[in-house]
Amino acid sequence: MDYQTLTAEQKIKKVLSLIPQQDPFRFVDDIFELDCDRVAGQYRFKLDEWFYRGHFPGRPVTPGVILLETMAQIGIVSLALHNLLEDGKDPSTYLTLFQDAQVEFLQPIYPGDTVTVKAEKQLWRRGKIKAKVDLYKGETLAACGILAGMGVKAHDANTNT
Repeated sequence: MDYQTLTAEQKIKKVLSLIPQQDPFRFVDDIFELDCDRVAGQYRFKLDEWFYRGHFPGRPVTPGVILLETMAQIGIVSLALHNLLEDGKDPSTYLTLFQDAQVEFLQPIYPGDTVTVKAEKQLWRRGKIKAKVDLYKGETLAACGILAGMGVKAHDANTNT
């Protein structure tokens, strides 16, 4: 079935199925808004996430690099996958690699917190994506910035090509 003919809900399911990051490094539970210009989704930080054991013992807080990854997976990877599909390209032949971020962290995120990420596309050209990405804890802005990534042809790890 042609991607352009899918319903909004079917497109979201398709994009979720194509996100390459997997457990324990997948920080996307749901996407609830998706079009060529914007995406919004959520992730709940589980109490037993692997990184809380050492960051910081007895007073765990979500590392900024993990928040950045959450912002990238929802705000860049999901949006790039959708745009590739809309352009009639096979996203399984690409990896969206992180290129740049200018992010400000405003509030800590703790174990058990659910975050909402909202992104608005600024650039989509020749496989490069750039978006304004905001991360919320409830109604409170917890991080914001500009993220960029680029789709590159994926190689087969088994053949190293």
